[in-house]
Amino acid sequence: MTTASELDNHFRDIVRWHFSPDTGTPHWLEWAAQAGWNPAEEVTGIADLTRFPHFDGELLRTEPHERWIPKAYAGRPFTIFETGGTTGMPKQRIGWDDYKIDYEQFSDTLSDDEFPKGGYWLMVGPTGPRRLRLAIEHLANHRGSSCYFVDLDPRWVKKLIKSKQFDQAKAYMTHVIEQAVSILEKRQVSALFTTPKLLEELGDRLSIPEAGIKGVFCGGTTMDPQTTRFLCEEILEGCVGFVPTYGNTLMGLAAHKPDLKADNYSITYYAPQPRALLRCVDPESTDTLVDVNSWGRVELTTLTKEFFMPRFLERDEALRRAPCEQYPWDGVGEVRPFGQQAAKIVEGVY
Repeated sequence: MTTASELDNHFRDIVRWHFSPDTGTPHWLEWAAQAGWNPAEEVTGIADLTRFPHFDGELLRTEPHERWIPKAYAGRPFTIFETGGTTGMPKQRIGWDDYKIDYEQFSDTLSDDEFPKGGYWLMVGPTGPRRLRLAIEHLANHRGSSCYFVDLDPRWVKKLIKSKQFDQAKAYMTHVIEQAVSILEKRQVSALFTTPKLLEELGDRLSIPEAGIKGVFCGGTTMDPQTTRFLCEEILEGCVGFVPTYGNTLMGLAAHKPDLKADNYSITYYAPQPRALLRCVDPESTDTLVDVNSWGRVELTTLTKEFFMPRFLERDEALRRAPCEQYPWDGVGEVRPFGQQAAKIVEGVY
């Protein structure tokens, strides 16, 4: 858990890292030279976050990768991860160990009964250039397990849906599900990662508890309370652990507030502070937080030595949720596509 003072200290340390000549990142060093102030010397804590403008995501599509390498990482080969490409060319983020650290920390939130150590996992979702494939495998390995994969190309599915080729989209989903069913019928798998729509399709083909699954990660598309309850009670038959996930290449992975039933299946996610910070801001005045239990646009700040990204306005909106016992900082609830962009976003199966 992160206290306010620990977040202040972490924010100050990461800003100094990226803006100091000895360790800094070329993009941010040049930015500071033109900004009229020196973040490395002037930042004192998270209250200074709004001194930074909103991060322009286009930079991750246009800037050479070398511009994002902190000097302390110079000469180290890096991994290139892409975002989903939902609203245009995918953004690309380089990295080294962040995904391992993020998912090892997330592992501490999991129940050993629902995600037993050892054995086999199955991921049914996008692999390819996405961070998710390596991250899920690392999480399984970290817990002493190995992982099977069924690949999914969400960009192709979204193209099919956008062009109203619904029969082809359905055929592709069937193709993916058949591969997953084949593995579950022939191998002993205890944990599953997939999307809400694919989980529902899979549950129509077999009994997930009878297949040996003890725990399910589920994420990638909107899950309202009605959908969440249906997945927990009908598809998972009330006897499989259900862990909704909210994350992406730029953030890492947010954990959900436990005991969904007590919250009427309304999901609240909490960012992995201090490595990432989520805020629900007023879309018309983005320096301002909305009231608790009010809708706001999701703003993401990423704070690691590998990557600094202040105040990126996500394509999502959410309810600002109060801190809870496990996570004493603001959460985001019932995440869904941001209203002003929803018409442009095709969620598909992921």
